[in-house]
Amino acid sequence: MIKFFIFLVLITTHTLYALVAIAPVDIGAKEGLSGKVEAGFETKRGNTDKDNYQASLRLLYDEGQEYVAWGEISLEYGQSNARKDTNKAFSHARYIHALLDRKDLVYELFTQLESDEFRKIHSRLLLGAGIRYRFFNNTTKGKGYFGLSAFHEYIDYTNSNLNPLENNQRLNSYIAYSVNFSQSSKFSASIYYQPKVHDFKDYIQTNSIELNFKIYKQLLLKLSTIYNIDTKPPSGVKEVDFTQRVTFIYDF
Repeated sequence: MIKFFIFLVLITTHTLYALVAIAPVDIGAKEGLSGKVEAGFETKRGNTDKDNYQASLRLLYDEGQEYVAWGEISLEYGQSNARKDTNKAFSHARYIHALLDRKDLVYELFTQLESDEFRKIHSRLLLGAGIRYRFFNNTTKGKGYFGLSAFHEYIDYTNSNLNPLENNQRLNSYIAYSVNFSQSSKFSASIYYQPKVHDFKDYIQTNSIELNFKIYKQLLLKLSTIYNIDTKPPSGVKEVDFTQRVTFIYDF
């Protein structure tokens, strides 16, 4: 059953899409202060000259019984044949608190700030709240989550004459799954759906998968696939983005 689910998700990622995926964090999973640094790069020389760099930092505090809080910041820059083709930044902070003395049912408060030069976004700010339910938690079969929330979205585009400022209210629902194949490998998948409250035809759909492999002690290798769709993107921007990435992670 687990193998069939993973196979289904791998196929689905080629027909669904992702914008930004946030993997669920459990209360009590790693008590105290912890973090991770992630970095990836690509270099080509010859017929094509290309450089691409990506780095991120996450800090997390887990109280162990009632709440966990974490924040993340990431940067990505790239150029091809001496022309810049990637320039974006992303930050996210989230507070998770148990409800009714149950770690399976929690409420979440979150904020997010991002910019993306080649999607014409000068700044995009989110403020939201919601609930999350861990509907199964099995040592061998993995963990499953369902989340439902709402957020306010403020978008300032790089060309306000072409793409006016936006203030939107969106719903956010997601389902996520993760399983440890062994002590040295982990599979995760998530699907997000974020429609405007007053226009369900205007939505962001999010789908991502990743595999983590332990290389040596606290050093890991991550393989990820992200496929994004925005049904009403800014003028001059495509609806679909697809990314496959290999990065290194250092846990501390």
